[in-house]
Amino acid sequence: MKAEIRKIAVFVDETHREMGKAVEPVTRKACAVAVIRNPFAGRYEDDLADLIDIGAELGGLLGRKCVEALGIAPGEAESYGKAAMVGENGELEHAAALLHPAMGKPLRDAVEKGAALVPSSKAIGGPGQVLDVPLGHKDAAYVRSHFDAMRVSLNDAPRANEILVAVAVTDSGRPLPRVGGLKTSEVEGKDGLR
Repeated sequence: MKAEIRKIAVFVDETHREMGKAVEPVTRKACAVAVIRNPFAGRYEDDLADLIDIGAELGGLLGRKCVEALGIAPGEAESYGKAAMVGENGELEHAAALLHPAMGKPLRDAVEKGAALVPSSKAIGGPGQVLDVPLGHKDAAYVRSHFDAMRVSLNDAPRANEILVAVAVTDSGRPLPRVGGLKTSEVEGKDGLR
């Protein structure tokens, strides 16, 4: 593995009640976070291929960790998202190199299919800063009940020469959704939209 990982953390968020109403079934989100050394910290580099390769490694690893944390089969995953926060000696393009060129396919393999684009966010920050990981339905972008996010933070990451990389997966949409849009029962999963 090219990634020099300092630590991995996995978070599971379960919502049982919302506004005094029971949420049945319980909505669950998992986020797996890896803190890695930034190989380009403190210097400009034209060729970011090493980060692209690391993104592919982490997409599969973190996606599988989320599915395992939820205790579901990969095909039961409903939404996903990815994000990266670069420490102060890095740049946003380092996060983009991790997230965009090669992370998607291994993440899709970890959740079976994934016709829709994987929502993403990038940030520069320091230890303890909150990172929002956007979420969307994995097969159909028009499923509004799955427009969501998961917030994560680690008290000691990212340090100046590190990158915090996160993948989130859910087994459902938001608790008690009621703003319309395509229903999960109507998803075709062919074009990534419907």
